[in-house]
Amino acid sequence: MELVASPVEMEKGEIRRNPTLICAPIMADSVDQMLIQMKTAKLSGADLVEVRLDSLRSFNPLQDIETLIKHCPLPTLFTYRPIWEGGQYDGDEKSRLDALRVAMELGADYIDVELKAIHEFNNSMHGRKPAQSKIIVSSHNYENTPSVEDLGNLVARIQASGADIVKIATTALDITDVARVFQITVHSQVPIIAMVMGERGLMSRILCAKFGGYLTFGTLESGRLSAPGQPTIDDLLNLYNFRQIGPDTKVFGVIGKPVSHSKSPILYNKAFKAIDFNGVYVHLLVDDVANFLQTYSSTDFAGFSCTIPHKEAALKCCGEVDPVAKSIGAVNCIIRRSNDGKLFGCNTDYIGAISAIEDGLRGSHPISSTSGSPLAGKLFVVIGAGGAGKALAYGAKEKGARVVIANRTYDRARELADTVGGDALSLNELLNFHPEDGMVLANTTAIGMHPKVDETPISKEALKSYALVFDAVYTPRITRLLQEAQECGAKIVSGVEMFIGQAYEQYERFTGLPAPKELFWSTIA
Repeated sequence: MELVASPVEMEKGEIRRNPTLICAPIMADSVDQMLIQMKTAKLSGADLVEVRLDSLRSFNPLQDIETLIKHCPLPTLFTYRPIWEGGQYDGDEKSRLDALRVAMELGADYIDVELKAIHEFNNSMHGRKPAQSKIIVSSHNYENTPSVEDLGNLVARIQASGADIVKIATTALDITDVARVFQITVHSQVPIIAMVMGERGLMSRILCAKFGGYLTFGTLESGRLSAPGQPTIDDLLNLYNFRQIGPDTKVFGVIGKPVSHSKSPILYNKAFKAIDFNGVYVHLLVDDVANFLQTYSSTDFAGFSCTIPHKEAALKCCGEVDPVAKSIGAVNCIIRRSNDGKLFGCNTDYIGAISAIEDGLRGSHPISSTSGSPLAGKLFVVIGAGGAGKALAYGAKEKGARVVIANRTYDRARELADTVGGDALSLNELLNFHPEDGMVLANTTAIGMHPKVDETPISKEALKSYALVFDAVYTPRITRLLQEAQECGAKIVSGVEMFIGQAYEQYERFTGLPAPKELFWSTIA
């Protein structure tokens, strides 16, 4: 069964911009469970299923394979992965290859044979390959991602083995490793499945649709992975708009460490889809922001949101920086200019956060605004002296507040306080700091963020002097800090308000279009 989608094929009334297939790995103890999963895969939107024979507890090759092919509602790919290639099968090699040959003879659309075993498999076929079945020859590297030259040589060896489709899977030690696999994919003269395993390799599984990959793998549910770093089918289709990714799709993303908690892809991809904007927004787990930006220097990689801990380092990578961001000393938004590829950095954190805090003090709807800042004259305490702390301190000072910086390291607090014209405290000193009532507290650290939700930067007793408490953490929405502040009678503003507020300007810079504010709120609320 030939599976190729036209780039202009209509799917649910939408243009499909790529022919890349979505394959659902089927891993279960029994054939009956596999049949149930196959139906789920069909309903989920998969194009084909990978039957992982090595996951079966007991197995009668002739009978079970016939049943699986006969009752599967989708085209089938049979894989019988041995332990030495990262699978679960530890039995006789001849029996394993015989089972794959049986799958071909019974009508499997694809079988996967490891490069290390393909010579033996070819010999066992005696030239009798069924015409309707394609052989995927695969190589898995669980250690690293080789050089472009070595990857090219590997692809050539796989192709020379008689493969109909080449499959390579490597491991990402750094997100820049993915660039080498993209380079191999886009220049491949044969159908190729190429992916990079692990969280740092996630975008390889999404952007293969942009660079011409034959298929990608999507799990039926979170946590049931056949290889590290696989997204779910639901995420591919409904979070990343996989069918709408094409060769000319612009890539955006959130740079951070950690980053998997970020809700930015939900926000931007939903907005992109609503207006048919040809862009995709992905999670980018980055260790070295300068190395990342230098590696992905194509104008196809058009813009990035920047979060903890890269906001200050990112500023140094930009050829041009907005004066406000330069004053703050941090950027949270990077735009690659389409005409010359140079990077422009700006800071939208202080706009989103300060607006949210002002609205909290006024008690108004987050989207509304009123002239005159309720922050004027207030004592504004910022916890944290990193990029977000600098942004909040700068923004509060601009609104006429008196600023105090509290940080675990006093010297860093003092440095920022001197920069913005404020006072400094250590975090321990903050516990007994209550010179007046009606103060505003803003936590800009990651303390209390998932998964360490029981942590808080300040004791409940110390919160009683504050009229409003803001937490930049938005996962969870109500942190321990906010819950205890509310119990003390303070107004609270969550990181969600800041997150959406700062996203308005980023979206407009990414797209050149007005931000869909109500859509943003309905998406995150």
